[in-house]
Amino acid sequence: MEQLFVGLDVSKEETAICVRTQSGMVKSAFKKPTDPDTIYRALMCELEHIQCVVLETGRMANWLYSELNQRGLPIVCIDARQAHAVLSQMHNKTDKNDAAMLAELARTGFYKRIEVKSRVSQERRALLRAREVAIKSRLNVENTIRGLLASFGIRLPKYLKTYDQRVRKALEGQTDLMRIILPLLHLRTEALRQAAALTKDMMRQARMDETCHRLMTIPGIGAVSAVTYIATIDTPDRFAQSRSVGAYIGLTSRKYQSGDVDYSGRISRRGDQMLRTVLYEAANSLLCRVKSGPGQHLKDWAIAIKKRTSHKKAVVALARKLAVIMHAIWKDGTEFEPREA
Repeated sequence: MEQLFVGLDVSKEETAICVRTQSGMVKSAFKKPTDPDTIYRALMCELEHIQCVVLETGRMANWLYSELNQRGLPIVCIDARQAHAVLSQMHNKTDKNDAAMLAELARTGFYKRIEVKSRVSQERRALLRAREVAIKSRLNVENTIRGLLASFGIRLPKYLKTYDQRVRKALEGQTDLMRIILPLLHLRTEALRQAAALTKDMMRQARMDETCHRLMTIPGIGAVSAVTYIATIDTPDRFAQSRSVGAYIGLTSRKYQSGDVDYSGRISRRGDQMLRTVLYEAANSLLCRVKSGPGQHLKDWAIAIKKRTSHKKAVVALARKLAVIMHAIWKDGTEFEPREA
């Protein structure tokens, strides 16, 4: 029997499945509920002939990949951007056609395999994302309160210590406004409480992880940066060279070359935005706040770039260097060693 290649177009409720033969003919096409057991049972009768099962990255890709991989399917997760370039060639955009083209990618091997993160890394990223949402919720509520009061000409007093005290002082004698603002103030307090709880959980994980301790020996790298880095990279063996990490998180410049035209643009901003953001913040902290100490040679290197170009370019370059250093330390099992002047 011919070898078979399967494409899965995953949606929240249903998954379109297409099975192609080695010659490119569509053997079967159908839809099943997005459930690992259901999909496995639908393909189980032809399991010994299936050479590759392809699905593209998405919200449910990590879960479905892990479950089907545990059941013995030779599954591959591919880059959705690359898949879109192929799927867009179809005149009619349907789940059935998308599954057929994904099966064709599996047959031809014209795809880029994506490494799926482990369950531990996914849980850490969920923790970091929840913490980020809680912090942004608090900031959003504060800005909303300040804007609502400003529309009535009310300014928050500056001599009181806490934000809660300043708001309550400003609302004295404003009975109608107090009924509107106090629920928002309670919402801010709850967001602060939950953000503190999530931060405590993150710090606990950082203390228990030996790799985090070694990464935090790098100047400018704290618990948030270390945990985010480990959760995003997952395993250092993914990269043969440490310098590849910069391109992976979108901190390298884009290149365009065609004929006589050849120029480099701004950074690509591909990859994980959360890690790119925390590394930028860490680099900016090292450049602007950290005084003389173990990371002085890194700071001097960035200052030299700043004099030639701009502050933002120097921070981006330093963030990329920090990403490379963190990977090298993680892979070698060493700690940061300051360079002597």
